[in-house]
Amino acid sequence: MTKRVILVVLDSVGIGAMPDAADYGDEGSNTLSNIAGQLGRDLKLPNLIDLGISNIEGVKYLPKKSNPYGAYGRAAEISAGKDTTTGHWEISGVTLDNAFPTYLSGFPEIIIAEFEKEAGTHVLGNKPASGTEIIKELGDVHVKTGYPIVYTSADSVFQIAAHEDIISLEKLYEMCETARNILTGEHGVGRVIARPFNGSSGNYKRTEGRKDYSLKPLKPTMLDFIKSAGLEVKGIGKIEDIFAGEGLTDSVHTTNNRDGMNQIITYMKESFEGLIFANLVDFDMLYGHRNDVEGYAKALEEFDCKVPFIKEAMRSEDILIITADHGCDPTTPSTDHSREYIPIIVYGQNISCINIGTRHSFSDIGKTICDLLGINAPIKGDSFKNLIIG
Repeated sequence: MTKRVILVVLDSVGIGAMPDAADYGDEGSNTLSNIAGQLGRDLKLPNLIDLGISNIEGVKYLPKKSNPYGAYGRAAEISAGKDTTTGHWEISGVTLDNAFPTYLSGFPEIIIAEFEKEAGTHVLGNKPASGTEIIKELGDVHVKTGYPIVYTSADSVFQIAAHEDIISLEKLYEMCETARNILTGEHGVGRVIARPFNGSSGNYKRTEGRKDYSLKPLKPTMLDFIKSAGLEVKGIGKIEDIFAGEGLTDSVHTTNNRDGMNQIITYMKESFEGLIFANLVDFDMLYGHRNDVEGYAKALEEFDCKVPFIKEAMRSEDILIITADHGCDPTTPSTDHSREYIPIIVYGQNISCINIGTRHSFSDIGKTICDLLGINAPIKGDSFKNLIIG
């Protein structure tokens, strides 16, 4: 029986528009393939190709592997939405019939008024915007007045930006907790996000003190069932934030993808049974939302270079699963997430090197992980354990 699963989410590395992508304004999106096709040079992912990523249906412009070392396939999303929380929750067995609310005209006055009252401050902004652009636009006014910048996007987020010299990180986090307590029920956005920055006029730059405040999952997830079985659940990166701390036995936040990859290996060197669950956010945050094709490509190549080290750290009864949570195609005019299939790559000593096809739901991943760990978890999803274990 499998003793440990290492689940790595490459945040936003989608592999092709889903059939309903046009409903989300995402027709033609294919994050991985469009990067490979429009990069202007070869996208060098030899280790992921060896594991089968280029053999997955919908992946183009990467050379096929005749005999991949891993099992491979893709998964469709059945939840409404295309955001980080929705994707991770569905991977873990919780699906949403209704998408989290979005505010493309800014938040209602009743919400802003309550926040200003509880936080004891006026706010600037209250509109959809790029995080880097809004601090260019309102950074000077913020520094002069001390008022935090509130903004949103096409995702279900309430974001608060503040200069660290004007509003301390501790105070900014308190403001986010205030907003999280207000934004419930019909206004229950998926995440409240602290967005600190520093620098001077014309040179403001976001810092690494970002913190997400998610809703608690609506029902028990894969994490809860693994923890309840007496196994360890180690979260890396945004995982603690995405699941509001639920179902974890240990967690560590990271500063960037490189740190996240190193933390994966650090946990792998420990002796325990259960799950390592990592999110690598730079693909999405630094490159997808900024339509930086070259930056995204380099981040993919950097991860690919780390794959052999992750494989080397694996024990005989470990299984590695690499996937994503949505798309964020940097080649399209949109800077928002895209409604895409996600890749599934499975590697381990006893894994059959086969195509597992298109899975009905992201939740198949969570169901399979529980099945591999010998846990009969009552979550949505169809296990593909019997396909990959010969």
